[in-house]
Amino acid sequence: MSEDYVKNARERMDKCISALRRDFSTVRAGRATPSLLDKVVVEYYGSPMPINQMANITIPESRTIVIQPWDKNTISDIERAIQKSDLGLTPSNDGIVIRLTIPQLTAERRIDLTKVIKKMAEESRVAVRNVRRDSNDEIKKAEKQAILSEDESHRLQEQIQEETDKSVAEVERLLQIKEKELLEV
Repeated sequence: MSEDYVKNARERMDKCISALRRDFSTVRAGRATPSLLDKVVVEYYGSPMPINQMANITIPESRTIVIQPWDKNTISDIERAIQKSDLGLTPSNDGIVIRLTIPQLTAERRIDLTKVIKKMAEESRVAVRNVRRDSNDEIKKAEKQAILSEDESHRLQEQIQEETDKSVAEVERLLQIKEKELLEV
């Protein structure tokens, strides 16, 4: 029963790390990846749908994304959705496929993106610490209700702190990897 507090905290911290990985994958680093299009949705028969559920996305070259819609009638809708998105990419449409060329990042844009990922990492660290705070509050509440002994409460809080330290270290590791990727010319 008492280990459930730590297990629950670990699972919630892992979700924070997963969310950070997802967010990092959407940051453009000068090379093409299908995950750049994850947040772009197309209005399809009155409902929003992600591009990856409407088309085949391939990367023929390191800086080119090719989108081949399964329904040729949706090509202009997909093109419009990409133009409206905050990707800053201009699609070229030949009637069969849409090509997106990822421009080389300027030094200024690389620095801006570095600031963006640092902000994402800080938000993730805050989320991890919030999980720690919530878990510690639950433990203290259980201690006051005499469900847990004082020693047990202290031990669990230490374990949660260890999990917090591991999660914050993982955030730092992911940040360094993404930062290196962004600054690589």
